[in-house]
Amino acid sequence: MTEPGFTQFPDLASEQVGGVALFANDEFFAEKENLLKPGRGVFIHDKYTDRGKWMDGWETRRSRVPGYDWCLLKLGIPGIIHGFDVDTNFFLGNYPEHCSIDACALEGDPSVDELQAAKWVELVPKSRLQGGSRNFFASESRERWTHLRLNIYPDGGVARFRVHGEAAPDWSQFGDDALIDLAGIQNGGQVLICNDMFFSPKDNLILPRRAAHMGEGWETRRRREPGNDWLILRLGAPGYLREIEIDTAHFKGNYADVCSIDGCLIEEPVPVDFLTSRSLQWTEILPAQKLQADHIHTFSDLKAGNQLFNHLRLNIFPDGGISRLRVRGQISRLSRFNHRPLPLLRADLTRCCGSSEWVDLMLQQAPFESVEQVYRLAEQVADSLTAEDWLEAFTHHPQIGDVASLRQKFAQTADWAASEQAGSAEASEATLQALAEGNAAYLKKFGFIFIVCATGKSAEDMLALLQARLPNDPEKELGIAAGEQRKITHLRLEKLLA
Repeated sequence: MTEPGFTQFPDLASEQVGGVALFANDEFFAEKENLLKPGRGVFIHDKYTDRGKWMDGWETRRSRVPGYDWCLLKLGIPGIIHGFDVDTNFFLGNYPEHCSIDACALEGDPSVDELQAAKWVELVPKSRLQGGSRNFFASESRERWTHLRLNIYPDGGVARFRVHGEAAPDWSQFGDDALIDLAGIQNGGQVLICNDMFFSPKDNLILPRRAAHMGEGWETRRRREPGNDWLILRLGAPGYLREIEIDTAHFKGNYADVCSIDGCLIEEPVPVDFLTSRSLQWTEILPAQKLQADHIHTFSDLKAGNQLFNHLRLNIFPDGGISRLRVRGQISRLSRFNHRPLPLLRADLTRCCGSSEWVDLMLQQAPFESVEQVYRLAEQVADSLTAEDWLEAFTHHPQIGDVASLRQKFAQTADWAASEQAGSAEASEATLQALAEGNAAYLKKFGFIFIVCATGKSAEDMLALLQARLPNDPEKELGIAAGEQRKITHLRLEKLLA
């Protein structure tokens, strides 16, 4: 059977990247944890347990009541799923007739009860399975998911469950100065191509934990001709490289003798063929370095400076094995912004301007080429908004002078609003009372709350502006309020990007 293209993406659920089978309603014959193990499973003809035939997979008992069996799984790498491989290898007279797959997005470590109560989205409808086979199902969803539920109808066994997709890391978890492993599979790194992987796969090179044995590294065959072996990888985000680690753990008589690393910054998407063409200019980052057996080598004196890179080429001379490659670097705020998962990027933009039309039009332009482009697009999109769009944006603000009491309602923007309205913190009771009365009069006359860019203004300044704008006609006032929203939007974008 020809494998579909999505199998080229990493397995986000594998136990090697931290995937966990959390709970199954039944695992009488074989444990749920087997679903996420490497390989396709094995069959040992005469191996039995006190419950029956030993099977290398997840197998439930024969059901005698209506219903179906299911298993909850946590992805080791939250991400965008392109497809599934439900492998029934060696399950012939005992495989499920059908399966379906649901997904949800919950951060942290939710309990089984919380997962069962979560909002689940069907990614694969009830579909027929074949026994002893790899059953492939594509996913059209482009949302970021953290957990899955594999349902089998009505019962039976599945050997392995693969979830192929792209990592979607939350860059906000890292501080601005944090050194991030930009090559790590968990941070979106991907080994695109290599010239040889005879003994072990290229993708092993960027797995999260240190290799448990030699087979968990990348090893090429013994080279009998001139030249050297190599691979090319894409970093999870463009970065300023600060440190590179080469680990030859478990490679003793077969480790790579020498290595070097080159880098480039190229616009994506890029055909893989172009990465090996003569026209592509590579910059030397790490000159040739002698390696040792079974050793962690750390290099911080890189020839990278403050140049951005998003692709690397690892060269090994002449051949051999390397266990892990770590590429630690920093990413710009724009990179963080561009590489945010779509739901989180939408939330960031909504914090800047509460108009859903503004947010949607901005997202259509992502990823952004520069901070200046973001600011320019923000103004261009604002020019196209209707009165209804501006009114929607205004509903995302607390009233001036009333941040604290509305903190729960405006949870996403309360901290920003509090800092923007810092000038009202020292206001007298009389001024705050006058603001409250003015807000009420303003809302009654215009039908929306008083909007002003409060940054740098005292409570008295804002009260004076409110009173000066109260006599305006509704059309003029809407235009003034929209102008203030533009100022607020720009300042908040600066907080995200500057």
